[in-house]
Amino acid sequence: MRLGALLLCGCLAAACLAQSPKPATVRGTLLQRPGKPPAIETAGHGIVSLDGDDPTKGVLNDQRLAGFELEAKGRFIAPDQFLVDPIHTKAMFIHKDGHVKVITYWCDVCSIRTYTPGPCWCCQKETLLDLRDPDQDQ
Repeated sequence: MRLGALLLCGCLAAACLAQSPKPATVRGTLLQRPGKPPAIETAGHGIVSLDGDDPTKGVLNDQRLAGFELEAKGRFIAPDQFLVDPIHTKAMFIHKDGHVKVITYWCDVCSIRTYTPGPCWCCQKETLLDLRDPDQDQ
């Protein structure tokens, strides 16, 4: 019985892995449309809706990023819907002036860096958008 349960668990895990969508990347202009989820307008003028964990949604809905060229890593869950990888994987980047930038937020009072917008967890002052070179963000 124990061996049968192990075989069943192994088969279920293999089936889940076989059905999981392939990792992908999308890139385009970040759109924030009233009443609709954030999206990217691709170079071919297609619209791809974006979703992710709550911190990722915070970044995608940050008005300061509207209109920037965004690159996101994740998976397509439909031809026009993209699920961004979790925030801790640093799956979102801005392309600005020919350079890739990591999206970060900075509290200039407490010198605390975060990766999603909102008030500083220490002083509660709203954090500042701080786009950084990837080699600075170690």
